[in-house]
Amino acid sequence: MKNWSPQSWTTKEIRQQAIYKDEDALNKALNKLSNMPPLVTSWEIYKLKQNLAEVQMGKRFLIQGGDCAESFEDCNSPIISNRIKVLLQMSLVLIHGLKMPIVRIGRFAGQYAKPRSSNDETKDGITLPSYRGDIVNKIGFTAKDREPDPARMLVGHASSAMTLNFVRALIDGGFADIRHPEYWNLAWIEHSGQSTEYQEMMKKISESIGFTEILAGRRLGNLSRVDFYSSHEALHLHYEQALTRKVPRQEGYFNLSTHFPWIGLRTNQLNSAHVELLRGINNPIGIKVGAETTKEHLIGLCRTLNPTNEAGKITLIHRFGAKNIESSLPKMIKILQEEDIGVVWCCDPMHGNTESTSNGFKTRKFQNIRKEVELAMDVHKSEGSILGGVHLELTGENVTECLGGARELCEKDLERAYKTQVDPRLNYEQSLEMAMAIVSKYNS
Repeated sequence: MKNWSPQSWTTKEIRQQAIYKDEDALNKALNKLSNMPPLVTSWEIYKLKQNLAEVQMGKRFLIQGGDCAESFEDCNSPIISNRIKVLLQMSLVLIHGLKMPIVRIGRFAGQYAKPRSSNDETKDGITLPSYRGDIVNKIGFTAKDREPDPARMLVGHASSAMTLNFVRALIDGGFADIRHPEYWNLAWIEHSGQSTEYQEMMKKISESIGFTEILAGRRLGNLSRVDFYSSHEALHLHYEQALTRKVPRQEGYFNLSTHFPWIGLRTNQLNSAHVELLRGINNPIGIKVGAETTKEHLIGLCRTLNPTNEAGKITLIHRFGAKNIESSLPKMIKILQEEDIGVVWCCDPMHGNTESTSNGFKTRKFQNIRKEVELAMDVHKSEGSILGGVHLELTGENVTECLGGARELCEKDLERAYKTQVDPRLNYEQSLEMAMAIVSKYNS
């Protein structure tokens, strides 16, 4: 890669970074982090890129989901296993309804940094550094909590490693065995308005597998495990650089903190340090784009981050909002078609539909989230394009953060179980309902 190194980002415009007062402590933490084992492998990264190339061709469907922001406290077995369960349940619905393989990418094992609109936050006349995620500082509003601590990067690495280790152990242990989808059930499923439809679907899948095994005269292999990949916003550049490395018998560099790093709207400028760091790695890369993304900017990003137009390399995660997608998305699709630039198209229906309620909660309406996904499918079809997947903020916990859905959650319900530190997430029922809505629209 010409004029690039893992450190060249420091010569570009740096945005959304923590300010560390103790440079010696920062260097000590980075030196230790640079010698820590990688969290993912180069062959896993290449396999994901191959899968995404098939998504780009319409042969697979991508589901990327997880928390808006992970916390170190949530690095525990019930929360991690529930995340996996809800993603498995959603992918089961999609496999059955779309009749194609699913690529599963979790927003976990590294989603510890968050962009902020301001470096500082003021409460009751007191101004402190903004909370930038657990990898930087603590959410408590005290001077001690808000002081960026470089040692927290080491905790982030350890928490990510433990999360990935547990996910791999669950999958290798048969947790994802498609012969027994009933193992994935969360206790709430019997109360869901979609439970009958879901149970009937599971029954059909089990019967189909059993019938096929009888015909084959043997137990079908490779049904007891699935591939899961990790992703996070590549926001904290010191952390990302420390885990960007060369590996034996491979050309170039890999970001070994995650399989699939992405760049957000706040940091996707062509002259940004974030684009500079990611342009030199072999990982597939996600890019958040929206109505503010100009033609020149869009083309420049794709050509900078994927100069050879490699299939599966770039996933454009578009976020417009249900009100704006019909006017904005067609223009974006036509731009890349005219330039013969290939990408995976992925719909993020969450961020463009955020609003505040009368009682002060930041929320999203399920009907708007669903509408944006359905409109995205319509637009891509009418433009001769392929919607390859969805990018959702969701949780396997019993939260009440998004309005609507099967139980018709209202503003008063938000007070019951509003747990997110940053953005509102779909709960387990709403996530499953979204998967069913995608299938229904796809087959309509």
